[in-house]
Amino acid sequence: MAVSQKVARFVEEGGWIRRMFEAGIALKQQYGEDKVFDLSLGNPVVEPPPQFHQELRRLAEAPPAGMHRYMPNAGYAETRDAVASGLREETGISFSMREIVMTCGAAGGLNVVLKTILNPGDEVMFFAPYFVEYGYYTDNHGGVPVIAPTDSNFQPDLTALEGLITPRTRAIFINSPNNPSGAVYGADMLKDMGDLLRRKMAQYGTEIFLISDEPYRRIIYDGLTYPQVFPHYEASIVVHSHAKDLALPGERIGYIAVNPDYAERAELVDGFTFCNRILGFVNAPALMQHAIRALQGVSVDVGDYQRKRDYLYGQLTEMGYSIFKPQGAFYLFPRSPLEDDAAFVEELQRWNVLTVPGRGFGSPGYFRISYCLQDSVLEGAMEGFSRAAKRFGL
Repeated sequence: MAVSQKVARFVEEGGWIRRMFEAGIALKQQYGEDKVFDLSLGNPVVEPPPQFHQELRRLAEAPPAGMHRYMPNAGYAETRDAVASGLREETGISFSMREIVMTCGAAGGLNVVLKTILNPGDEVMFFAPYFVEYGYYTDNHGGVPVIAPTDSNFQPDLTALEGLITPRTRAIFINSPNNPSGAVYGADMLKDMGDLLRRKMAQYGTEIFLISDEPYRRIIYDGLTYPQVFPHYEASIVVHSHAKDLALPGERIGYIAVNPDYAERAELVDGFTFCNRILGFVNAPALMQHAIRALQGVSVDVGDYQRKRDYLYGQLTEMGYSIFKPQGAFYLFPRSPLEDDAAFVEELQRWNVLTVPGRGFGSPGYFRISYCLQDSVLEGAMEGFSRAAKRFGL
């Protein structure tokens, strides 16, 4: 066997999105591109904002000397300072470049954080539904995943969380707006979670980090103001990516930000910088660090995503689907009409509609729809959803 037993098991357990992608290729070959409606991938079709292309042109026409050379592993000082300045404006907290490490996207950042803070056997907790890679990232660095529940509105169940925290708990992941539910965690909930973690640290004499994964932070709807984690917990770390807000998923550019109120932040940032190197990332891409320096206040048109959300939510609820209305990100997470969500997703493929079963996100009984797609794909999928709704008595 070419791969380890663990990797073979992980591939089998965690390949739902990839399986849907491959099923989509097969269906498109059979029926044609315009007859298949793939709502499985969170790969935005929108183009980056015009300011991004302007920066690229400027850099191409007048490249600074050494633009493609190595830089400090934490990233260019100018870029880190620009990120810190953006965070000061966004949060009202006194960030400096000393709290920032540039990373290869959020995935690279999360792996850097876990490599830095985990001892073998430490527990890392995340709330279902969750981005499936969290478990694999935790395993990468010797940690033990622990899954905590959420309520009917996909908010963390803090009573259950309290019972799950042990002396081995080292970190809690939160992801808001959430992939796949679109739920935004409110300020009151974050305050209560911070209070709970302080009590548990005092009880066990341990340290627990709160890691906020925020690639969708700027994609929120209905006039909501994003609830920041920093004011509510000192040992907090934010990992951000420009994959979604600047529509740059393939460029792998993001950052880690450590709460300036965390007493040991200098040691933590030194650890992140070292692990950025030894994990093989070395540094975040140089060209992208130059390009995003002037774009910290720029984002794609969130109104377009809200329009797509409203269209899908309205259409599907009218058909009888039970759906939490997303407050951010670009996914819907309806209840499956069948108890077996994988079976329902397979049924949808009969009408050339591809989605992802909720079990792929730790929440059986649901399925995920991505709407960061062309309107024609969303509109074309409605007939399949309607037929499935009628077949299963919605």
